[in-house]
Amino acid sequence: MPNYQLPIINPSTTLRANHQSPITNHQLPDVSVVVPIKDEVESLPLLLEAISSTLTANELSYEIICVDDGSSDGSAEFLKEQAQIRTDLKAVILRRNYGQTAAMSAGFNYATAKVIVTLDADLQNDPADIPMLLAKLEEGYDLVSGWRQNRQDGAVNRLLPSKIANWLIRGATSVYIHDYGCSLKAYRAELVADMNLYGELHRFLPALAYIEGARITEIPVSHHARRFGQSKYGISRTFRVLMDLLTILFMKKFLTRPMHVFGLLGLISMVSGLGIAIYLTFLKLVWAEMIGNRPLLILAVLLLVTGVQLFCFGLLAELLMRTYHESQGRPIYRVREVVAKNVK
Repeated sequence: MPNYQLPIINPSTTLRANHQSPITNHQLPDVSVVVPIKDEVESLPLLLEAISSTLTANELSYEIICVDDGSSDGSAEFLKEQAQIRTDLKAVILRRNYGQTAAMSAGFNYATAKVIVTLDADLQNDPADIPMLLAKLEEGYDLVSGWRQNRQDGAVNRLLPSKIANWLIRGATSVYIHDYGCSLKAYRAELVADMNLYGELHRFLPALAYIEGARITEIPVSHHARRFGQSKYGISRTFRVLMDLLTILFMKKFLTRPMHVFGLLGLISMVSGLGIAIYLTFLKLVWAEMIGNRPLLILAVLLLVTGVQLFCFGLLAELLMRTYHESQGRPIYRVREVVAKNVK
């Protein structure tokens, strides 16, 4: 961890009038703070003040982008009211509840800074850790993830599923982050611009960043017990995590070459079916055995048909992959930097 000391912030210190972030008309903010929100109206006043206090004390220009994901407790109304009187706040109100992944994606789209920080709205993440993440990012990383070493959550419904999920994700993706579920992360804006989020892939952002060739690290961060409301996560999300993990695993290995997996499986299936069919034909022609009632005949037909289907799936996946990249103008590679001597 870098030798980076946070200034002591006096909670009674008066912030700039109207909570104005120190941004000129011709200057982009140093950092965009993206906060997805679902029914956190009690936490929001304290959260906004904590973010403003920390970033102002560290002399960082900033914007706070709060994305309301279909709240029903007055969070949207509070954000709209605050956005009219605060110059550092953007309130993005979604039409309904789309999920945390969609809310984070919306926040990324509205962010204007070159560095984006995400955190939860429930005050369990500490905004005072933001400067520490930014300092680590300046060491040359593209993504810095928080690691909640001392989590203040229930052992059965939160900690146990989290430990299992982190273990599975690390093993499947080879991205060795201890705490995938920590929302407190710092990103370079060009990195998130390359990542399209769907479903519930927000917890796999380090793995998606790894696919894009990002430099990733993590640092320990604070974690506090929930002060208001109840957690919206639990052991019921385990199945969705496993399904998303399979998606990430496929994207990591076969995103640009799906035929390699479908074609291989189809070839194995067809060769196996053909081998069994040749064996049965030999029995029929040479030994004059009855093969019509043998289970092997059904297995041979099944393997041949399955092999053809898998091969066709592979061809379709190849076409879809090409459409995905070519329609969006997405290259199949990422350039970190270009170094060349200027020739006059």
